[in-house]
Amino acid sequence: MSGATGRPLSVVLAGGGTGGHIEPMLSLADALLRRAGAVPGGVRVTCLGTARGMETRLVPARGYDLRLIPPVPLPRKPTPDLLRVPGRVRRAVRETRDLLGELSADVVVGFGGYVALPAYLAARGRVPIVVHEQNALPGLANRIGARLAARVAVTMPGTPLHRGEHVGMPLRTAISSLDRPARRAEARAAFGLDADRPTLLVFGGSQGAASLNRAATGAADALTAAGVQVLHARGPKNTDVTVPARPAGEAPYVVVDYLERMDLAYAAADLALCRAGAVTVAELSAVGLPAAFVPLPIGNGEQRRNALPVVEAGGGMLVEDADLSPAWITEHLVPLLTDPSALAGYSAHAAATGVPDADERLADIVLEVARP
Repeated sequence: MSGATGRPLSVVLAGGGTGGHIEPMLSLADALLRRAGAVPGGVRVTCLGTARGMETRLVPARGYDLRLIPPVPLPRKPTPDLLRVPGRVRRAVRETRDLLGELSADVVVGFGGYVALPAYLAARGRVPIVVHEQNALPGLANRIGARLAARVAVTMPGTPLHRGEHVGMPLRTAISSLDRPARRAEARAAFGLDADRPTLLVFGGSQGAASLNRAATGAADALTAAGVQVLHARGPKNTDVTVPARPAGEAPYVVVDYLERMDLAYAAADLALCRAGAVTVAELSAVGLPAAFVPLPIGNGEQRRNALPVVEAGGGMLVEDADLSPAWITEHLVPLLTDPSALAGYSAHAAATGVPDADERLADIVLEVARP
């Protein structure tokens, strides 16, 4: 290890595939590099991914070394197929084990998905493992990894994962350190919004969400007539989603393809209408922005579970995708957005569930495991 040899502490992060795995992985990487000066020999971070994941773009853009391994697609539940198709698993584990040796890995940190499983199996008995689970309902890779790990960190309290410790979701410092009131005027000006009107932020992930787009644009007249302005990210392919320009003096409705600066979008807003992905829920809670969560109606219900702790704490509300409509927005969101004291209460309750220093907490765990 670095203390004995003088070489850098070698941390290998496995979290490719989707942004939900990659963003917390990169936030942890940033936190580890901030600690490098206090670690004898420093810290070297290597990310594992596959050729087909978003990591091929996101990881190099953040300045980290990316090494590719064969993917191991995973079923949602343990099935005999997982055992009957060992060829791909063996190949991926063998290549990953060789890579861990080449990197002189001191610790492997996995974030789930088809990159993490071969990393867990390759590290087993050789390199200590730390698992981080983003969702309230763990996937198969992390359920296996948790049985092999020295430490298991979870984002949501009560996540059913073996020996899980509530740590929170590692977030970018642009989000975790955001002072929304201090940045509000700057943020609203950046999006062409009025400085003092209540503001609804609508977004459905990087590609947008058709049901959110339909409901929000359908409620545009009711929102702006009540003095509520809207910042709506429709998704880059949804060019048919438009709202006519508001009359002079009325609250604006601003439609954009994509939000490059989520920190400014959060600072501009008083309330969000959005999906309930794990990163989204964690970011909103960390910055104290309440939301009307619309869980993705497909899958295993994990988005609903992600939002429930915030909703039950009074920091947001939950509406099923099938129930979301312009009438629902008019009935539930317009009264809230025009009631400053109610909004302030929701914001305080949302912030109480947030964990803005989860990246530092997870970095502590990783360094403790790497240097027992």
